[in-house]
Amino acid sequence: MKNIRFQNGVIRQILTSYCIFLIMIFLVEGSLPQDPIKCITKNSNCTITNIYGSFPDRSICRAAEVAYPTTEEELISAVGKATKEKRKMRVATRYSQSIPKLVCPGDDDGLIISTKLLNKVQMMDRQNMKMRVDSGLILRDLIDEAAQVDMALPHSPYWWGMSVGGLLGTGAHGSSLWGLGSAVNNYVVEVRIVTPATEEEGYAKVRTLDTANPEFYAAKLSLGVLGVISQVTFKLQPMFKRNITFVEKNDSNLGDEVITFGRKNEFADFSWFPSQKKVLYRIDNRVPLNTSGNALNDYLGFRPTSPLILSSMRTSEETQEALRDSDGKCISGKLTKSLLDTAKYGYTNDGIFFTGYPLIGPQNRLQASGSCLINDGILDDLVCPWDPRIKGLFFHQTTFSIGLSKVKNFIQDVQKLVVLQPKALCGLDLYSGILMRYVTVSNAYLGHQEDAVDFDITYYRSKNPLTPRLYEDILEEIEQMAMFKYGGEPHWGKNRNVAFIDVIKKYKDADKFLKVKENYDPLGLFSNEWTDQILGLKSGLSIVKEGCALEGLCICSEDSHCAPKKGYFCKPGKVYVEARVCTLLSSNVL
Repeated sequence: MKNIRFQNGVIRQILTSYCIFLIMIFLVEGSLPQDPIKCITKNSNCTITNIYGSFPDRSICRAAEVAYPTTEEELISAVGKATKEKRKMRVATRYSQSIPKLVCPGDDDGLIISTKLLNKVQMMDRQNMKMRVDSGLILRDLIDEAAQVDMALPHSPYWWGMSVGGLLGTGAHGSSLWGLGSAVNNYVVEVRIVTPATEEEGYAKVRTLDTANPEFYAAKLSLGVLGVISQVTFKLQPMFKRNITFVEKNDSNLGDEVITFGRKNEFADFSWFPSQKKVLYRIDNRVPLNTSGNALNDYLGFRPTSPLILSSMRTSEETQEALRDSDGKCISGKLTKSLLDTAKYGYTNDGIFFTGYPLIGPQNRLQASGSCLINDGILDDLVCPWDPRIKGLFFHQTTFSIGLSKVKNFIQDVQKLVVLQPKALCGLDLYSGILMRYVTVSNAYLGHQEDAVDFDITYYRSKNPLTPRLYEDILEEIEQMAMFKYGGEPHWGKNRNVAFIDVIKKYKDADKFLKVKENYDPLGLFSNEWTDQILGLKSGLSIVKEGCALEGLCICSEDSHCAPKKGYFCKPGKVYVEARVCTLLSSNVL
């Protein structure tokens, strides 16, 4: 009976995956994501969440009011009024991308300032390669507007949906060790930020910061605690083309090759499938603009998809989790990877067909994608795969950077876990494996401390916070190794609570950042409980309660907290196993 059930599950996954494949190949328009802010009455009595519809602790953030400024003057007025009333404020973007609770004002009387309508291009200077934009401008529009005058943003995240303010607020990046590196804020030369002020100054003022001002290096990665970024000036580059080829290899030499590969290829990255012991290498370099080619990146995972297909995908994975069907997950993972390989992950040579490598095209057509954000009213029933309005993808993201000096050992430790439990990481294959991108040391006070590799791990999250995941112990082990053994730096806009424990101690210029924060906002009006906790100003980051480890909310200091069936996390050096007890892993990886 079990064998029949297993076979039926595999058949269902095959049919589902094939349908997904066909839909993603041919459909390109869909329904826009919902506004993360909802108010009972017009702009008052509001709630806010993120684009996924759930924070790590699954709470709902509330605010008394939301403001939608359309100009810098209106922004100054909103900040001034709230400062005069000593109200808490936080900034929200069009899609509210961040997984942690960065957008929550902190109390029910707080104000949300949305930059959704603060989205204009203020200045284009082709001669000096500069572009000044409002902070609410979406990355897609920034890229397109620059391309119209043959300018290019050299590096960016791979997803279109982030706003300029969000890019700076969380240190978003692409992948490169070359030149200034892959962080978007490395290409910013001036920031205008609205902060609280004294009564004599009208309770709000604009500060203009450039690279000669030390405070600029706090503002270029600010977590939103200094004020509201109004406008950002970029130093761009002349438009160029890229030459891309993907090559799959066995992962046996990944630890060695990751150290050198990024020095040889400007836009190099990796998609690692540990359970299959395979790695997809991106060989990616710039070529002259007159090189023939008009390739397009329309990544399959960011395309609009039918809710019926997404529901079937989610149901299939939930069934595998409920039955502890690791074999089914491994088969599904291999099938998903095979279909994505066949579709070349959404890359085409001309915007329609893939005819072979290399893929050559302009930077603006290759650096990022997100066609599920495009809507012309034709196919309104299609959505982004993670849209919370339907039964779609629901996942955790654990994202961290490991310094190049230590990354080989980290990769080898992960490979040891695969040897111990060969099926444990099959679930990652359903989410395109582990994305590995290069980042460089940053002069931002809260930026990367050394050249590093960023690991982006996406994996199943249960709708029931008390339900353990299949092979949860292995993923928890990887998370603990990254943060506690290797001193990994978490991505500020992703991750679960446990990744941020003692994080501020990892940044040598943290004191400089906190001094700027105290100067700009002495009352802490732009801070909330979450930002105070990650900046080391308040305790409570670890939420110790039944089931907290399952959501990455806690870490215990006492073995007694790791009693069976409590779902508590273990202290560093031990792992949380499916039996719900703490134990030393047999490999002693930690």
